[in-house]
Amino acid sequence: MSLELMLGISAGVLLLGVLAVRVSVRLGLPSLLLYLGIGVLLGESVLGIRFDDTGLTESLGLTALVLILTEGGLTTRWSAVRPALGLGLLLSTLSVLVSIAVAGGLLHLLLDLEWRTALLWGAVLSSTDAAAVFSVLRGVAVPQRLAGTLELESGMNDAPVVIAVVVLAGTEAISWTTPLLVVYELVAGAVVGVLLGLGAAWALRRAALPSTGLYPLAAIASCLLAFAAGQGVHASGLLATYCAALVLGNSRLPHRSGVVSFAEGTGWIAQIGLFVLLGLYAVPERLPAAVVPALICAAVVLLAARPLSVAAAALPFRVPWREQAFLSWAGLRGAVPIVLALVAVTEGGGQNQRLVDVVFVLVVLLTLVQGTSLPWVARLLGVVSRTDTRGVEVDAAPLDEVDAELLQVKVPPGSRLHGVYLRELRLPRGATVSLVVRDAEAFSPGGDTRLREGDQFLVVSTRENREDTERRIRDVDRGGKLVRWHEGRGRPSGRAG
Repeated sequence: MSLELMLGISAGVLLLGVLAVRVSVRLGLPSLLLYLGIGVLLGESVLGIRFDDTGLTESLGLTALVLILTEGGLTTRWSAVRPALGLGLLLSTLSVLVSIAVAGGLLHLLLDLEWRTALLWGAVLSSTDAAAVFSVLRGVAVPQRLAGTLELESGMNDAPVVIAVVVLAGTEAISWTTPLLVVYELVAGAVVGVLLGLGAAWALRRAALPSTGLYPLAAIASCLLAFAAGQGVHASGLLATYCAALVLGNSRLPHRSGVVSFAEGTGWIAQIGLFVLLGLYAVPERLPAAVVPALICAAVVLLAARPLSVAAAALPFRVPWREQAFLSWAGLRGAVPIVLALVAVTEGGGQNQRLVDVVFVLVVLLTLVQGTSLPWVARLLGVVSRTDTRGVEVDAAPLDEVDAELLQVKVPPGSRLHGVYLRELRLPRGATVSLVVRDAEAFSPGGDTRLREGDQFLVVSTRENREDTERRIRDVDRGGKLVRWHEGRGRPSGRAG
């Protein structure tokens, strides 16, 4: 295939993928189904492009997963997921074990699989998909606690599941040291990710790069380095990637808005490319034979493995049954189980190909059932939030020559900044609102200027008080102008700004 033809096909697929997002919103279908359909259409059975390299598909799939986890970590606010940290950790560890045991036991009985094979299938089916959760869940107005729980779970449970799949797909006997190895890989991966994230954030704050476009590249590269470093010390590279991205995304990064926007674009490219690739790899002629096993697996996951695993994790936290039911239904499957099935094939020396076909059909079935019904289920269970779950957007750019920073703030719908007079913001000394942009018109504000939804305003702050300034803005965004502010080194000035 010539270079121009390859680039032309790639560009066309990418444009179709972008347009598919719009189509999926109109039809109420998750966009991943359309991406899979594009891949199948391009495949050997329809348009004739042959792609059957399992090893290459697995490698590209894991690469895409790393980029998706990077985007998920960078865009996740720690303040939103911190209340759900305990439940999220149990869902990504204890729930995985319960799900593997329950699904493996039932599939051993129902599909007459050998025990190790049945547990392998259970492991592949136990992972929720970060891309599916990050894209679908953020369109459902549920409380931050539930959204944060699911985001943490989907970002962190890939690591233990990959380890379980590698262990179960191999031929070596499972010994008493295997659980210790798993614990080491998870703990070491998390430590590597946190350390690299902290180091990258420190370096980016002091780098003073000549172009704002270099900051997003450096942030993404740091997360990829975390994956490589994690794998290099025989730890979980996926967990290292997510932890590094989570630390970076919640640090005082210069041009944070640009970093997040670039990460979101990279995540979309990874999602589109991954699902198209998996559709291209699929063999439609083999899929009808996988329908019945896929239906059995879907029933096992939806009716037994997922609910029991959520109940086990939620038990110490006394989570209401309605929220448990929502967490069970929102365990979305996407490309990750297919990639894990490919890992099982390569680790098993070419075996487990049937598992790939079954998981492909399963993902389509569960996406149709869960993805399309999730908003309705949230309303039925009464877990829909009455307020917008998005926080205020604050971007920072350094002004090195004057030892100051420029904060760009956007007031989102539902923010309690709406209706607040600038004098009521009570920003710290050394911080002032210099410009407000409203309805595409900019003006210099005064103390009697009242903020509105959709406004953007610029705040110039000394570097010393920059963190206190951003904290004050976020406090008012969540709690209104009367929210208590614990004075630190930056005291409220009482000025208009």
